[in-house]
Amino acid sequence: MTQEEKTRIEERIVDVLKTVFDPEIPVNIYDLGLIYKVDVKDDGSVDIDMTFTAPSCPAADFILEDVRQKVETIEGVKETNVNLVFEPVWDKSMMSEEALVELGLD
Repeated sequence: MTQEEKTRIEERIVDVLKTVFDPEIPVNIYDLGLIYKVDVKDDGSVDIDMTFTAPSCPAADFILEDVRQKVETIEGVKETNVNLVFEPVWDKSMMSEEALVELGLD
């Protein structure tokens, strides 16, 4: 897989991640800053490191599965591994400007 193909897939992954929401927060997980890493490998596998706003998120299983399923619909993606991490600890400084405005935190 060329670097150009990887970049195109990464861009599509970001677009897909912007369609995933925590049911309790009206902002997508990407703009919330919950995605720490997206790594597209030469063989088409994808590793995603993500976190939650709180370790005890009641929708965690649903959100993780939603991420995996949506990313695996992208052409060129063979397999998706979603790794739940808690370091660094998430805080609101990781949110996009759009998310801060949407939640009235700007």
